[in-house]
Amino acid sequence: MGLIKTILIILLFYYGFKILSRFFGPFILKYFTKKAAERFGGQFRDFNNQNQQQPKQKEGEITIDKMPDNKTSNKTVGEYVDYEEID
Repeated sequence: MGLIKTILIILLFYYGFKILSRFFGPFILKYFTKKAAERFGGQFRDFNNQNQQQPKQKEGEITIDKMPDNKTSNKTVGEYVDYEEID
């Protein structure tokens, strides 16, 4: 009797979830797409504002926004091995 009861409960949850997802699925999908569109729009607005704040440059003028970090390579990493390809 316990096995039949367990199987019926599992089937009830399965079909209940299926029915509820048909009713509420479009609303949930619409909510997530709206949030994604807002996030994308916010990134686009930030990019647009950043471009407008930068002063216009003459053609051929060079500016450096950030100096790259000077990373020195370690000379004791290894040695160069000369090789030849064998056909």
